[in-house]
Amino acid sequence: MDKGESVKEDVAQIIKMIDESGVSYQLTPMGTIIETESMDDALDIVRRAYAVLEANSNRVYAALKFDIRKGKSNRLKTKIRSVEEIIGKVNT
Repeated sequence: MDKGESVKEDVAQIIKMIDESGVSYQLTPMGTIIETESMDDALDIVRRAYAVLEANSNRVYAALKFDIRKGKSNRLKTKIRSVEEIIGKVNT
């Protein structure tokens, strides 16, 4: 994005949109993780986030990573819990 060093206002708008969508998500210092039921749902969130950014910027940069595992859900919590079962509480 062509906003300089701080993009917190744009990030806040996108996080609000994700929160209101009802999908599970986790905000991290360097990105946001979402968990959806389908690829279409994930791409809908991406499209909506792009629309927010594109409306206020001349340039949008995005990096996407997908981990698709059929028959599994609630992985944002269960993946962390499985590690904590081995080493104890982790910083999230």
